[in-house]
Amino acid sequence: MTHATALPLAGRVAFVTGAGQGLGAAIARGLAQAGARVAVADIDEANAQAVAAEVNGLALPLDVRDEQAFGDRFAQAVAHFGAVDILVNNAARTPTTSLWDITPAEWDDVLAINLRGSFFGCRIAGRHMRARGAGRIVNLASLAGQQVSSATGVHYAASKAGLLALTRAFAQELAPHGVTVNALAPAAIDSPALAALPPERQQALKAGIPLGRFGLADEVAAAVVYLASPAAAFMTGATLDLNGGRFMR
Repeated sequence: MTHATALPLAGRVAFVTGAGQGLGAAIARGLAQAGARVAVADIDEANAQAVAAEVNGLALPLDVRDEQAFGDRFAQAVAHFGAVDILVNNAARTPTTSLWDITPAEWDDVLAINLRGSFFGCRIAGRHMRARGAGRIVNLASLAGQQVSSATGVHYAASKAGLLALTRAFAQELAPHGVTVNALAPAAIDSPALAALPPERQQALKAGIPLGRFGLADEVAAAVVYLASPAAAFMTGATLDLNGGRFMR
């Protein structure tokens, strides 16, 4: 006699930033398919509502650069669902501006969204999860934060390198309270950001991937589900690579 496999995130609640499109939307869908109820947070309210309708979740307009707004939206999710078990810091800006042409305003904005926003998320969710004695935080980093990449700007790379340090700091702080904090570092994923690159740059990227193809958004979502699940309970402060073999260690 066989039994259906239980959904790994049944009964859990996830809060995903930048979930209105691209990888964030795929992550929201993957978490929902794994049994989680999902708060879909995005700066574009219409996109958030569309994805939330798809996953039967809660749409929350959110600019992660605003700490007060982040706290308010997170509190909304807690009030709606009763608690939040999983935070996915996914919201990011991915410009490809040459390091010689980046303006101070663009530098500050990329760091504010990609790094400062994730810091706000870790701290807001961390306090909530610490009080509950359990939780999972997953930060979307990148190969660009581990080695030089021609596909992204140096400000993006700096923000993702900083996110790896942030992940370790919060992992150390929250481990005694039953909360794990891990980073996922994808590279060359078939996404709107990749599609925006000129065809010749896309081909050059693909040629450097040992597996010979770009990654899929669903594969990123599956890795997030793993890090958020009981199967990853003994993993914290780690960086999970998802890059087709471009960076081996």
